[in-house]
Amino acid sequence: MDFMGSLVQATAYVTDTVLTIYFWIVIVSALLSWVNPDPYNPIVRFLRGVTEPVFYKIRRWLPFAVVGGFDLSPIVVILAIQVCKIVVVGNLSRLAYSMSTGVPM
Repeated sequence: MDFMGSLVQATAYVTDTVLTIYFWIVIVSALLSWVNPDPYNPIVRFLRGVTEPVFYKIRRWLPFAVVGGFDLSPIVVILAIQVCKIVVVGNLSRLAYSMSTGVPM
């Protein structure tokens, strides 16, 4: 059982790391949208390529995501990331702890 607990804990850690990296990518992408950088810059192209599909879906699903020319979709993504970190990573960590120690959840 200790192996499975370690595997679940590793999954929680990797999930938390991926969500944290994407959180910072969204922050940087939102900040870059204010300064209008060179669209042919490889870093800008990467950031837009990673974030724009998610932003587009949010803008399509939530028509109020753009208010007076101000795009709120990065805020929605950041909130969704934080909820996922709390719910998914928190529950995976608790499950790993209970599997490793034998204490019921």
